[in-house]
Formats: sequence, structure tokens, C-alpha cells
Amino acid sequence: MNRALADFLRRARDQVDPVTAGLPADGRVRRVQGLRREEVALLAGVSTDYYARLEQGRPIHPTPGVLDALARALDLGEAGRAHLEHLVGATSRRRSSRPLPVQRVRKGLHQLLENLTGAPALVLGRRTDVLASNRMAHALLTDFSAMRPQERSYARWMFLGREPRELFSDWEVQARAAVESLRLDQGRHPGEPGTERLVAELSEASPEFDRWWTEHRVHQRTHGSKLLRHPVVGALTVDYETLTMPGDDDQTLFVYSTPAGSASREAMDLLASWTLADDVRHGRQHQ
Repeated sequence: MNRALADFLRRARDQVDPVTAGLPADGRVRRVQGLRREEVALLAGVSTDYYARLEQGRPIHPTPGVLDALARALDLGEAGRAHLEHLVGATSRRRSSRPLPVQRVRKGLHQLLENLTGAPALVLGRRTDVLASNRMAHALLTDFSAMRPQERSYARWMFLGREPRELFSDWEVQARAAVESLRLDQGRHPGEPGTERLVAELSEASPEFDRWWTEHRVHQRTHGSKLLRHPVVGALTVDYETLTMPGDDDQTLFVYSTPAGSASREAMDLLASWTLADDVRHGRQHQ
């Protein structure tokens, strides 16, 4: 039985507003939140029995067309559609009990990060592991390279680190996004031991993580903004863009920037100057 698929579908239909979905009023008293099973089936163009068996986690293999229809009926978005496909695929493949190969960032990408002297940048891998980060990322966020390798997870830092709750004015927004990104990654690699350990640790240590994890929402961070209260340069808003690395779909480059002429750009320039001065004080040189 595919329990993850069953849980995702149930929670997804609970979050759909019947009126927004375009369903006509039928006069019945609603005893469930969101959509009924038969309503999802109607919107997706499948039989109620078929959808019920799918939501029960039975070994069913929907076609891409059916997955598209279900994603539209449940208003899943691109990330939700991808997660649905991952979970359906997990029905026909064995859950991995072995760790995946250790991820490595190639030399040229390390050089690129170091050459971005005015822009914070980092590379995230599976389970939001921070595989590489530059000096500006250390100055803006934290020095991930100073952590023990098993602790270099962006999601772990967001919930267990010393800085995030003070650093992010919109901590709850950013923390929820980290949970939902981790959910997406777990669906892509079901049963991966490192992810299972991380989820267990955070679920036990953080009530917020445990609650948001249980909601089973997914999110793929492709671009967005973060609101910060930086201890050195004060308030600023940074935008980020992401690039998936060719040759490794599980590596994503995040680059942070600020609009030209803005107060946030002035703060970022000040942070870059402060970082350079700090390097000089400690005898460090840029590569």
C-alpha cells in the first residue's frame, strides 16, 4: 500500500474549495472539508471507484493524462503535479534502504561561487543539503562550511539554527517553504535514509516542523524574495533565482540579488564591503 500517496491525495482534496473548483451546489450538507471523493473523480473524468482505489494507495498506474487531470482537479500546481507523479511511481519501484551516492560540487561551480563577490550564492542538494556556499552567503545567512557535514542542511538550519528566527522577518513563510521543499525531495527519493533521519530529528525537535510536515504540502523554490533583519546592515529584501545544474537534477544553484538603486542594494553593497574588510582583518584572500 502506498501510504504516502494516499495521505497526499486526501490532504490535497481537503484543501480545495468546492465553489472555486466550479462545482454546483447540490443541497447536501457537507460533512467533510474540501472535496468529496466522487467530486474529485467527476472533475478529473475518472470513475469514483478508480479514484477511491488510488486514494487508498492501491497499486494503480495512472497515465500521464490522468495525472494531469487529477492535478487540475486538486489544484496542485507544477510542484504538486511532480510530487504526485513521484508518489505514483513509488508504487512500482522499491523504496531505497541504501544511502544515495554522496553529492559533489564540481570545481568550476566552486570557482563560479567565489567569483560572485557581490552576490550571495549557494548550491543545495538532496534534502536541502548545502553543498557549497560563497563568502557573501556566509555573511548574509551563516557559514555553512563551519558546520559538521551532517548538519549542513538548509531545512535543519532554518529550524534548529541560532540565527534564522531573528534573521528572517518572514521566518514562518521561509520555514514552511523549506518543509515543503523537503517534502518534494522525499517524494523524489522515497525511503532515503538520510532524509528519514532528518525528518525524524526535526519532527521531534520542532512543533512547527512536525505540524507543517503533517500537512503534506509541496513547494519547489524557483524564485522569490526573503525579508531580512541583518545584524550588520539592518533591514533588506533579497530576491533569489535558481538554476538546476546540468548533469545533476538534484543540485540547485541559488543566487541572491537586490534591485539597483534600492536601499536593499545599498545594504548589500555595505555587507560586501564589510565582508572584504573582515577578510583583510583576518588575513584571508579572495581566490
